[in-house]
Amino acid sequence: METISHSPILVDQAYEALVAAIASGQLQPGERIRQADLARELGVSRQPISHALLLLKHQGLVQDAGRRGLEVAPVDPGRIAGLYQVRAVIDALAGRLAAERVAAGEVGKDDKDALRQAVIAGKELARGADIPALIAADVAFHKLVYRLAGNPAIGDTIEPQFPHLMRSMAPSLNDWELRERWWAEHELIAREILAGTPTEASDAARRHAESAGAETMMRLDSPVPADDSPAAQSEDDVSSDDDLPEDMEENGPDTALGAAAATD
Repeated sequence: METISHSPILVDQAYEALVAAIASGQLQPGERIRQADLARELGVSRQPISHALLLLKHQGLVQDAGRRGLEVAPVDPGRIAGLYQVRAVIDALAGRLAAERVAAGEVGKDDKDALRQAVIAGKELARGADIPALIAADVAFHKLVYRLAGNPAIGDTIEPQFPHLMRSMAPSLNDWELRERWWAEHELIAREILAGTPTEASDAARRHAESAGAETMMRLDSPVPADDSPAAQSEDDVSSDDDLPEDMEENGPDTALGAAAATD
């Protein structure tokens, strides 16, 4: 974890730093929480750490450990399964609403370009070995779709659950083929949204959430070894930019993702 800057929102910064550490596995399930160590590492007093830990405890990310104080809570497979069931419904709604807003001309060019760039950046990250960055890119893509849907209740409902989903993703993202498939599914969702096709966007988003949930649950029980990830491949084994689909090689609005909004 990196030292955080001093500001009036130190509690929020401490909370975000601890969520990231738990989601990435830097803080492992069962690991004891030492407030003094965390405060020193993040460069703050113990007070914002204490408040942040109360938020994490309320979310079920840390738990009481008797005389040991607090510890990182284990991943709860039942909770993860339930969250993916809910996500399948919410993501389908978000995809439909976002596509409807595109079709009605309610989504501006900047937001459309942001969606295209999110896919391009995610597919590039999927070729590397930075699991925390992949998790962050995945969450950012879905949050962007929620925002484009134009219904704040969607984000308010599911985003507080993302820390639990994030910490369940690492075993799946160690699977080289799966991470590429997930970003191909993200690309399809984006294409349908930008094309203004609500039914197709909704179906693509629902299928992705259902598939991601099934794969995640399977790998929570049987994690893919880290050696199977791209980090273990030689540089020659990793695909080059020339191997990307032609319609995703350029970052501008003339890509295939951009073609759906060529009249912006």
